[in-house]
Amino acid sequence: MAWWQQARLGLFIHWGLYAIPARGEWVQWNEQIPIREYAKLADQFTIKHFDADEWADVAKDSGAGYTVLTARHHDGFALFDDPGNPFTSVSTSARRDIVDEYATAVRKAGLHPGLYYSPLDWRFPGFFFPNLQLENAEQMRTQYHRQIRQLMSNYGQIDELWFDGGESDWLSFGHEMGDSSFPKLKPGQHYHGRFSWQGEKVDEIIRNLQPQIIVNNRAADVPPDFESREWRVGDFDCTTPWECAYSLAGYWGYMGDKDPLSLKDAIQLLANVAGRDGNLLLNIGPRADGSIVPSHVQRLREIGAWLNKYGESIRDTRGGPFMPASYGVSTHNNNRVYVHVLDAAKRSVRLPPIPARVLRASSLTGERISFAQSPGGIDLTLEMRASNEIDAIVTLDLDQSAAGISPVQVV
Repeated sequence: MAWWQQARLGLFIHWGLYAIPARGEWVQWNEQIPIREYAKLADQFTIKHFDADEWADVAKDSGAGYTVLTARHHDGFALFDDPGNPFTSVSTSARRDIVDEYATAVRKAGLHPGLYYSPLDWRFPGFFFPNLQLENAEQMRTQYHRQIRQLMSNYGQIDELWFDGGESDWLSFGHEMGDSSFPKLKPGQHYHGRFSWQGEKVDEIIRNLQPQIIVNNRAADVPPDFESREWRVGDFDCTTPWECAYSLAGYWGYMGDKDPLSLKDAIQLLANVAGRDGNLLLNIGPRADGSIVPSHVQRLREIGAWLNKYGESIRDTRGGPFMPASYGVSTHNNNRVYVHVLDAAKRSVRLPPIPARVLRASSLTGERISFAQSPGGIDLTLEMRASNEIDAIVTLDLDQSAAGISPVQVV
């Protein structure tokens, strides 16, 4: 997990046939588009402006340490070659193995490639009625196991596998479709019908072929390495590795050239995630032709420019020791603590006492500051600048490693 927690920022990329109608990655389900009609979109998926090297350059310019591409979403269209399934970018009009081009470009850029994969496939009625349509559900499972083996075998080293559409989504679909074979489960319980995803076999495939890979917690019976949070920063957690998936422009799959988050909101989101000891997986949805919305590229590069100046307070840090509160958050690396003051109205911050002496306090972002340490805590006074209202970062150099200090609440 070391490289992953050091990176703190990843780039999520949702791309597939759903970019053509431009109404989000759930358009087929939301509008109940018949399978054969939806499949005709593959004839239009010519991706004439897709350039994996350009994508990788944008990711690198953003300051991300890794990327995650939707190799196959719930609609069943695969962005990779699968001789057992003609519904792929290789077998239809694009005639290109997008995953191959992507993984090669990302590694060439010095980043870690990751893949998103959904066992869920709306083309299989067995997904919705696994007891009634058991043979069909088992066919879907065969595809799942086969495609995971191909993704883990054919594209070099893959460093993150991001599952979606796992057991919790499956159960919610079953209830929605009125299948009485699905019990009303409590959180943490599992479905025990006749059908099984045989996750232990999937885990064996993954770990044997990609022993270094890290996997999220959204696949049935595949032991996770980290937890996923979606659209939610959540609470501080320095015991379980976690990642917050959040979209730059308010959607996963392309829904038009919408404005991205402001730079301030994007940086404060990143700081709030890092200060809670998590990673931010920031999503973009490229257009159907493979180009990325120019305003999204610009914002990502602005994030990268900010990280070029102040990234030491985010990358290779852990959250704490001062817990998130109205002042903002804190991160630390070795003997240095970074206090991220995210409220531009703050002129003074009172931090609780810690079992360490502050040798020096300074400002990474250029504010004039003063500090005083007493048995009652640490008092910081800073002169805020309008140019740094995004995040005023105070550094505290301690006489010992901050890693040994238990997280403390800030009133």
